[in-house]
Amino acid sequence: MDDPVLSQTYAAAVPELSIPWQAEAPVHPELLWLNEDLARELGYDPVRLRSVEGIALLTGQVDAQGRPLPSGAAAPERPFPTAQVYAGHQFGSPNPQLGDGRAVLLGDLRGATGTLCDLHLKGIGATPFARAGDGKAPLGPMLREAVVGESLHALGVPTTRALAVLGTGEQIAPRQGVTPEPGAILVRAAASHLRVGTFEYAAWHLDLEALRRLVDHAIERHHPAAGDAENPPLALLEGVVQAQAELLAQWMLVGFVHGVMNTDNMTISGEGIDYGPCAFLDRHRHDAVFSSIDRGGRYAYGNQPGIALWNLSRFAETLVRLIDEEPNAAVEQATAVLERFEPAYLDAYARGLAAKLGISTTGEIAADREGGGARDEGVSDRLAAVRSMGAEVLALLEEQQVDHTGFFRALSGGDPAALFADQAPFRAWHEKLLALRGTGPAADVAQAAMVRTNPVHIPRNVHLDAALRAAHLGDLAPVRTLLDAVREPFDHRAEHAHLEGAGDGGEDFLTFCGT
Repeated sequence: MDDPVLSQTYAAAVPELSIPWQAEAPVHPELLWLNEDLARELGYDPVRLRSVEGIALLTGQVDAQGRPLPSGAAAPERPFPTAQVYAGHQFGSPNPQLGDGRAVLLGDLRGATGTLCDLHLKGIGATPFARAGDGKAPLGPMLREAVVGESLHALGVPTTRALAVLGTGEQIAPRQGVTPEPGAILVRAAASHLRVGTFEYAAWHLDLEALRRLVDHAIERHHPAAGDAENPPLALLEGVVQAQAELLAQWMLVGFVHGVMNTDNMTISGEGIDYGPCAFLDRHRHDAVFSSIDRGGRYAYGNQPGIALWNLSRFAETLVRLIDEEPNAAVEQATAVLERFEPAYLDAYARGLAAKLGISTTGEIAADREGGGARDEGVSDRLAAVRSMGAEVLALLEEQQVDHTGFFRALSGGDPAALFADQAPFRAWHEKLLALRGTGPAADVAQAAMVRTNPVHIPRNVHLDAALRAAHLGDLAPVRTLLDAVREPFDHRAEHAHLEGAGDGGEDFLTFCGT
């Protein structure tokens, strides 16, 4: 099987936003983990990726056409990989220039599905956007991104994914303390690396023609229907608003806390990206913060939908000049689109929550069809009831310090009442749930499906931390075990029983921005 052909589609479309840059050759590269399933989806032979040629490709040692360099061959005069520049609002403050400080876009390819996909290498050494950093990445955060990405993917949440993690064979400066850390490279697959921050850079620094080319590229790649709209830039905004509404609903449903929702970490595709100081809830808490750098709680669990809308507003600002020549008219049109985020989010959240609670919406829709025009009103009322039930039980979880993931899984067939110190409020709520579920075939199907909706396994904070500590000391077995568990998240397996619970100390857990 021939390797997929790599291209630089993005650099060709908007050359002002990236520069050719050669990845630094690792001292002693070693393939520590390979995502064989993803490799096959991308059209790669896993056996070939484990070879000397494959490792050359995965570390960015490629010729001018993006093919692996033979051992000992010199890098081309003009590198094939590119480093991307972007800007962003970080914790609410604008930064006019960020970019791939320790990463390059190896290229894009069309995998088995025919969809264009980026391959991105993180930890390859300093680029012109490194801002005085050494461009190195420690092993722990690279493995964290691999585990979190695989977990979210298995849960059905749109996400970037790791194709591989490689050791570089060197010790690098520590993020905390004085002990050096093993260096690593993350090979990441993504629908693209177009970010809100990409558009901010273009709007702040480039001319209107370049911004228009960026918009055209984003539409062609991610929201092609917008190209046929009367106002394509406005339709692009609408597509991104919808995609992010659906993504945020899924994050909230699984209890995921991204930790650093800066605009440079929000994609145009609707995939989650850059899993640095992220974590999953153990005990349900609206104000949960696990990031060491989020001291004010800006990106707390419960704030995430609002922050998404704030970021989307910054995206809309970059498009104003293209939406309408008259600024006030452009702002009015963009505002109307942004106002659709909340209802889109609430709808996606309610439908996902209905699945987690075992409530059928199919039966309600079928019944509404008999009433013709009453359909939308009936479905809307039912979803509003679902949201009300959800708000009530989540308040109970928080009040009684109940585990988020554990509760929903117990509701799928265990004994959820046992999780509450004071069971009376839960039992009263549960009676209302049973009434809302109703009876009949559709209700039975919805309840049976709960065990494939509510996971057993997520990357629990203490278990992931322990696995990363072991990897730091040279033992990758715990990380491999955790990956095995989260990639089949809905199954109880005896060998992974120790990974099901929260463990001790997860509530005081801190993550650090090492990615």
